[in-house]
Amino acid sequence: MALDTNPAIAAYEAPEKDLYEIGEMPPMGYVPKSMYAWAIRRERHGEPDKSFQVEVVDVPRLDSHEVLVLVMAAGVNYNGIWAGLGVPISPFDGHGAPYHIAGSDASGIVWAVGDKVKRWKVGDEVVIHCNQDDGDDEECNGGDPMFSPTQRIWGYETPDGSFAQFTRVQAQQLMPRPRHLTWEESACYTLTLATAYRMLFGHEPHELKPGHNVLVWGASGGLGSYAIQLINTAGANAIAVISDEDKRDFVMSLGAKGVLNRKDFNCWGQLPTVNTPEYKTWFNEVRKFGKAIWDITGKGNNVDIVFEHPGEATFPVSTFVCKKGGMVVICAGTTGFNCTFDVRYMWMHQKRLQGSHFAHLKQAAAANKLMIERRLDPVMSEVFPWAEIPDAHMKMLKNQHKPGNMSVLVQAPTTGLRTLEDALEARPSA
Repeated sequence: MALDTNPAIAAYEAPEKDLYEIGEMPPMGYVPKSMYAWAIRRERHGEPDKSFQVEVVDVPRLDSHEVLVLVMAAGVNYNGIWAGLGVPISPFDGHGAPYHIAGSDASGIVWAVGDKVKRWKVGDEVVIHCNQDDGDDEECNGGDPMFSPTQRIWGYETPDGSFAQFTRVQAQQLMPRPRHLTWEESACYTLTLATAYRMLFGHEPHELKPGHNVLVWGASGGLGSYAIQLINTAGANAIAVISDEDKRDFVMSLGAKGVLNRKDFNCWGQLPTVNTPEYKTWFNEVRKFGKAIWDITGKGNNVDIVFEHPGEATFPVSTFVCKKGGMVVICAGTTGFNCTFDVRYMWMHQKRLQGSHFAHLKQAAAANKLMIERRLDPVMSEVFPWAEIPDAHMKMLKNQHKPGNMSVLVQAPTTGLRTLEDALEARPSA
């Protein structure tokens, strides 16, 4: 299957100004002085409807290896909530800038390039992966850039994320946009998809293989929905865990082999003290959960990999149901950070506990290629206009969002547009 290509950009007329309204398109490659952004400031840390406010700020200036991208749409992730709240840490304690623009996913158009950028040119349509590094240490040159001491997440550990008309990124963050997707579909998948890809394929020798059984927590969310698709694409079996019965059909439609509702079991939270009556009660309930997995995988077949991200509430169970020599791989702690487990089952059954954090460019590009080749669905659930970016984050904070991934429009004037030409035709002035 041929990969998508960028056709020539049609000429259009637009005035040169210092500031453009949201959805108003500058001349191709013209960089205005200022831009609109949803900014967070230290003094207003709190829930997103308080901490996010629209401000007019300077358009970022580029270094030699950096690129300025006109943001057409952006993705909503939990790190935007963390940035607004200032917990578990304030982003200002890291980058020290006077304001913070959240957003670690975007689709857009290359608008300006540094003088040493070779791979990208003005007019290229791109998606952005969120890993940054300085590129000048051993891990970045022959190792794993995610182990670099300079590794940081754009839009969370940097002050210039995607909830603005323009964003500044390193050239190595750019990847070609799947042109069969809309701007908003293109904007919603990179962070969660690349994270899931590294978790499943990035930790030798426990890479996902055909026939493997994988337990997927939070299967209807952004991470889980891509994990199921990747597992299915690889010829392995996803056992999906959901919290509401109305999500069963959704995860089955993505390719899950079986579904478990965690509300049918009572073994969540921190591990009770070993060899107490409470531990015995917990252990019996965990065995009941393990038996439900066997009903899907076959008697005695524990899972090869546990795809973990809730953390505190599920971790003790994950380390028990993983098979001997298997792997529990974890990338987050959405239910809490104080993970506990019975270490006897870890050492005596020689299980691997693996931390995983986003992905480097090669992994992100491999995942993106699957999207370009239409082997994966972006699983976009909702799209919000620019003015409702705080509302989208409030919905996620309260766990009221629909299964899948959320997007917000920035410079794209409406939903359903697939090219710059579409966006130009849809402008109010047009």
